[in-house]
Amino acid sequence: QVQLVESGGGMVQAGGSLNLACAASGSFFRVYVMGWYRQAPEKQRELVATISSGGSPNYADSVKGRFTISRDNSKNTVSLQMNSLKPEDTAVYYCNAILDTTPFTRRDYWGQGTQVTVSS
Repeated sequence: QVQLVESGGGMVQAGGSLNLACAASGSFFRVYVMGWYRQAPEKQRELVATISSGGSPNYADSVKGRFTISRDNSKNTVSLQMNSLKPEDTAVYYCNAILDTTPFTRRDYWGQGTQVTVSS
């Protein structure tokens, strides 16, 4: 019943910006940590940024100062503003959320991914 839908990916030149958005929908009681992960071709998935339900962000060192994560708890959305993009940021970006689908069940959920391509 729960799904995460990402949007905002695309192709940009180095130095450009993109804004990714993710919306959680379906049946759940509470959304806890939300975040963004990415996976480059033939590489393992890595954490980009997370944000707690209280709005406390954490960033991978590689994106600090360039990316900003935010969330709207009333809308169950999380966004990632990506500035000063580099070719090494090229990857499929996945939205992640930890949520309670029932008062007794907490699980990780993942979006389908959105492609970000940064040309040099």
